[in-house]
Amino acid sequence: MASVNRVFLIGNVGRDPEVRYTQNGTAVANFSLATTDTWGGRDGGERQERTEWHNIVVWAKQAEIAGQYIRKGKQVFVEGRLQTRDWVDPQGVKHYKTEIVCRNFQLLGRRDEAAAGDYGARGGSQPPDDVDEYDIGDLGPPLDMDNNPLSPGD
Repeated sequence: MASVNRVFLIGNVGRDPEVRYTQNGTAVANFSLATTDTWGGRDGGERQERTEWHNIVVWAKQAEIAGQYIRKGKQVFVEGRLQTRDWVDPQGVKHYKTEIVCRNFQLLGRRDEAAAGDYGARGGSQPPDDVDEYDIGDLGPPLDMDNNPLSPGD
């Protein structure tokens, strides 16, 4: 039987991407994305909301682009897949972290909301053409967490 592991999110960036490089030189960027659900408020009911925080992982050229253009507070569309990693810390405690491994992302909002130092450095007000449509495909599991120079999580 076929299965699908696909995630689509539109949310606000919670922290600027942190770009690091694996031992073989592949870029990897991590950032958080907040999505908010609201409900209630009808017929005198109290309006409620709940914010979910998602850990986003972006690989290769797209990670470098994310590091250059994505900023805290900006609205971003992310398409990817869910992946849960596990590792054991030095005290022997097993940890789990669920992440969205990004296939594509698109900057949302008005173009004039871009940070002045980002797009303006290229001499224009538009991002490069490959930011919105770049697709790195599936690079497989991110890293060997037993021997990883990157921190396993926040």
